[in-house]
Amino acid sequence: MTMTQEKRAVKQYWENKVCGAVYGMDPDTGAVDLKKMAEERYRREPYLPPFADFPSARGKRMLEVGVGGGTDFHSWVTNGARATGVDLTEAGVRMTRQRLRQSGVADDAYHLTVGDAENLHFADNSFEMVYSWGVLMCAPDTPRTFCQIFRVLQPGGLFRGMIYHLYCWVALMFYVRHSLLAGHPFKSPWQAMYEHLESPGTKTYTKAETRDMLEAAGFVDIEIRTELGLGDLLNVIPRTKYKHPMYKLVWTLYPRWFVKLMGDRWGMNLMFNARKPR
Repeated sequence: MTMTQEKRAVKQYWENKVCGAVYGMDPDTGAVDLKKMAEERYRREPYLPPFADFPSARGKRMLEVGVGGGTDFHSWVTNGARATGVDLTEAGVRMTRQRLRQSGVADDAYHLTVGDAENLHFADNSFEMVYSWGVLMCAPDTPRTFCQIFRVLQPGGLFRGMIYHLYCWVALMFYVRHSLLAGHPFKSPWQAMYEHLESPGTKTYTKAETRDMLEAAGFVDIEIRTELGLGDLLNVIPRTKYKHPMYKLVWTLYPRWFVKLMGDRWGMNLMFNARKPR
């Protein structure tokens, strides 16, 4: 797998911070309880299982792009999907396989591989469904990932995914912290997120931009909505860089009631369903 410097930086970030692992991590030892990780994730993100609709994939050939710590992939497999998972990192694939083995799932019940969303190593028309949650906006060339997913879907196949929404409370917080308070008021919320949110170069999109990417890739029957995410409600487990007393005060005083009152329009989760034409 040939990588640009930008993609290597993304890979290195997620090798060291497997997505979702923080939910089950012991703060003292760093050990990860994989069962707790799954339980805590779905407790904090109750909208995720209904959106994914894991039982709907029973018996279907489906692909998850970006398995992270394996919580969703475990759900696909245990709900009877003929599941394949791909992740940019060895750490993600390793943790996902460990989670499945702990549950007594045989290795031959699924397929896991290290791979690149911009260059999926699967034949055309291989899957009836492709799922990706909070992954594709981390790829340097997000539009290309949409095109790759379109290619590997069979005609009539479903693409269900989530990327990050620009017009959200998290973007406002990042603009205040990394633009206004840093003395760079003309640095946009998009740029503040691009430079400081998760892996290097993480992008955010509007609904219109997301629709444009999906249509350019060839998708039809596009449905898009936004929903308040963990970050919007500051319901995340603070990372080390947020242990300063100032951040603890923010976590305590944050007006979650007001954010909820304003509704999902300003949510960070930009969720969509789209189909490949028959």
